[in-house]
Amino acid sequence: MKVLVSDPITKDGLNILKTASLDVIYLPEGTPEEKQSACQDVHGWIIRSGTKVSSEMIQIAEDLQVIGRAGVGVDNIDFPSAIRKGIVVMNTPDVNTISAAEHTIALMLTLSRNIHLGHFRLEKGEWNRNQLVGTELHGKTLGIVGLGKIGREVMERCCSFGMEIVGFDPFVSQEIFDDEKIKIVDLESLTMTSDYVTLHVPLTDQTRNLFDYDRLCTMKPSARIINVARGGIINEEDLAKAVKEGRITGAAVDVFTSEPIDQSHPLVGVKNIILSPHLGASTREAKEGVSRAVCEQVRDYLMDGKLTNAMNMPISDLAKLREIQPFLNLAELLGNLQSQIMDGPISQVSIECHGNAKETKPIKLACIKGLLHTRMPERINYINAETIARELGVTVNIHYSNLESSYRNLISTKVTEGGKTHRLDGSVFDDDHPRLVNLFGHEMEVTPRGNMLFVENKDIPGVIGKVGTLLGSLNVNIAAYLLSRSRENDHAFGVIRIDHPLEKKDLKRLSDIDEIQSVKQIRATVGNKK
Repeated sequence: MKVLVSDPITKDGLNILKTASLDVIYLPEGTPEEKQSACQDVHGWIIRSGTKVSSEMIQIAEDLQVIGRAGVGVDNIDFPSAIRKGIVVMNTPDVNTISAAEHTIALMLTLSRNIHLGHFRLEKGEWNRNQLVGTELHGKTLGIVGLGKIGREVMERCCSFGMEIVGFDPFVSQEIFDDEKIKIVDLESLTMTSDYVTLHVPLTDQTRNLFDYDRLCTMKPSARIINVARGGIINEEDLAKAVKEGRITGAAVDVFTSEPIDQSHPLVGVKNIILSPHLGASTREAKEGVSRAVCEQVRDYLMDGKLTNAMNMPISDLAKLREIQPFLNLAELLGNLQSQIMDGPISQVSIECHGNAKETKPIKLACIKGLLHTRMPERINYINAETIARELGVTVNIHYSNLESSYRNLISTKVTEGGKTHRLDGSVFDDDHPRLVNLFGHEMEVTPRGNMLFVENKDIPGVIGKVGTLLGSLNVNIAAYLLSRSRENDHAFGVIRIDHPLEKKDLKRLSDIDEIQSVKQIRATVGNKK
């Protein structure tokens, strides 16, 4: 069997493939045309960020079975094409954990002790100690936003500094942490009380511009913020403005909305902002680890059919996978929508399947994947979804029922946060397209597509007109408006499909309408399609 390696990896990684008697084609400096030519008769393909695996490449790679990404992100792989051809896509999500955590600490210390300024001034022949008085970490409050593996590694290290640690993560609760190490709080409390804030969340619709000017201004004037996660979580122009105005003392940023950056970037040259060129995973150990990991995973799959960190493979039987794919799409959709509705930590998930939705194990994994994906899209796959849910303290139960339901192929989900349970049901119709058929107790048939508003309001005349007028004034077109009324409590529930999403300020204007009781903006995706 042949394996194409089209980006640089270490010699130890290559030796793993060669020792397994795999024929290795090594093209780290190859042009896109050379890579496309080489992939035609290979069985495995190992890449980093430098290779773009297009739909055309996948189509001509007739023997390709597995693509291994040395790293986390797979945005350079045409995922739908890989799925359609039954190609397994693997990544290495956890190898960089220690490297990213240590870089966070390095930036925190540099920011606190003015090490960078001291170095540059000494090079200029200056000895101005009194101008470089720093701040101790001991006794300060650290706020960790995102408590995945990297966030937890940062927590463990900062405990040794004698810091008081608070954390925010919508998917975790205090019960799974030592009270003496960390206190779980809401984001607002964390922002207002922390001396240091460090970010360890993925970039999603929910986290994009999470720290804008308004939120930065709620921090202490003496506070500092560190981002080694993803560019775009902090609004870069707002951060520059907040530091210049003295709203916060400083920042350290390793990741940017668009990379590489140049001298025109708004953060370049701002006093008290430290920049590093995306070095979170740039250690010898991390590079070696990611090379070995991806080569071992590809080798194990090609030689033994073993799946590790497979991002698109709920079951090993490809024929069965194609058969149940519509149900997996539905389950993932329901989990994704439930996640966007949730405001707090999830404690329990119950799934009930009817009709042809009989493959409960992959359906369960698909639902969990959708549920967790909005917070950790790069880590969650069919292999690790259940493990991560367990780590987060989420109990997931699923069963198949032979009892007749209103719909032939039904998946019902109930998700509990705190003492409140949200129900969403969906069905797969004959065209294999999913429909929502029960939304929080409201029986209605909804085609989930694109941007949607879930609106609860008082059931009185004029509400729809007010909503339509406001959206019209914002130049937002309504694609569909579905309504369900409840005579018992005089309220109505509506699903509004709109052509493009509302900004936060406009969403608030909608929620401020007197008759509106609640508004949730939802982005519906089915499988890999918007």
